[in-house]
Amino acid sequence: MRLPVLRSEETGALDFSCIDKPAATEMLRWAIDHGVNYVDTAYNYHEDASEQWLGEALADGYRERVKVATKMPAWKVERVSDFDRFLNEQTERLGGAPDFYLLHSLTGESWRKVHGFGVLAWAERALAEGRFSAFGFSFHDEYPVFEEIVDAALGLWSFCQIQLNYMDTQHQAGLRGLEYAAERGLGVVVMEPVRGGQLAKEPPRVREIWDSASVRRSPSEWALQWVWDHPEVSLLLSGMSTLQQVQENVAAAERSGPGGLSAEERMLVTRAHDAFRAGMVVNCTGCRYCSPCPQGVNISRILEIYNDAHIYDDLRRQRLFYSWLDKAARADRCTGCGECEARCPQLLEVAEWLRRAHALLGAEEAEK
Repeated sequence: MRLPVLRSEETGALDFSCIDKPAATEMLRWAIDHGVNYVDTAYNYHEDASEQWLGEALADGYRERVKVATKMPAWKVERVSDFDRFLNEQTERLGGAPDFYLLHSLTGESWRKVHGFGVLAWAERALAEGRFSAFGFSFHDEYPVFEEIVDAALGLWSFCQIQLNYMDTQHQAGLRGLEYAAERGLGVVVMEPVRGGQLAKEPPRVREIWDSASVRRSPSEWALQWVWDHPEVSLLLSGMSTLQQVQENVAAAERSGPGGLSAEERMLVTRAHDAFRAGMVVNCTGCRYCSPCPQGVNISRILEIYNDAHIYDDLRRQRLFYSWLDKAARADRCTGCGECEARCPQLLEVAEWLRRAHALLGAEEAEK
């Protein structure tokens, strides 16, 4: 999903549907030649262009050397027949059946929808027919939903894919989800180990911590090694946009393994976590006592996005996340009724912070 892309001839802006195929193919084949054996894509990556490119790039004997994973866009499913429609289209794009097949980006809402359409019975049939070899899901919701999904199909799920990094230990599935799935026999694939590149940054307060280490690592490698240090992790995914990033990640993988960090090094990562968190501007703990909002505003998520814009100095990315919120849940729907402030354990002036958040994140130039 982060392959190199070309610029539009009309606008000069990067066109994420136009993959730089020679550069991307060189990256992929170099990775496979140096030991990478699992490649992850999805129906919608690069505006639906990723799977087609991958099928072409794995020619010349490379397909036989890797396991290919792709994902059904669960949020697009509107009827039972969509299960076959998406898989058939993806199989054609890839030039053959995927090895690993996931329900993509499950939330409570999308899970209940596809479950109601009988996706588990469909998957059992598809597995029996050899249309893919292993069935799983990727996840983006709160922890209780994760448990619900795992428990719904024990014996059918082979694996799950969760977001995990040293900043998101309690976010979504988090470390609890890692352990819960592993204890029940699921392989666990970790995505966003460098938090979309945010943990590759070095604000001065974090750089000082890495500089104090006895072992020299880049900020990205510290993040990767923290994930690999956990024995429950089966596989780590990292989006790469240049050949140099591929080479650096492969070299880091060669140095990795469960228990690869010393106790002292784990403490350094904890200090880096605290140093990043020191950039917070709103003392929101995400307790959600403010919910539900009478107007439907997603208060805790908005304040999290607003904080992240300051912690990681990445306004463009956070504006994108804000634009993904339902318009009815955005901060400009706040009426200042005060109900949330009366319930807030941190005594925050929630309405004022929501006003500031919308002014920053909802600007007209926000990325769509």
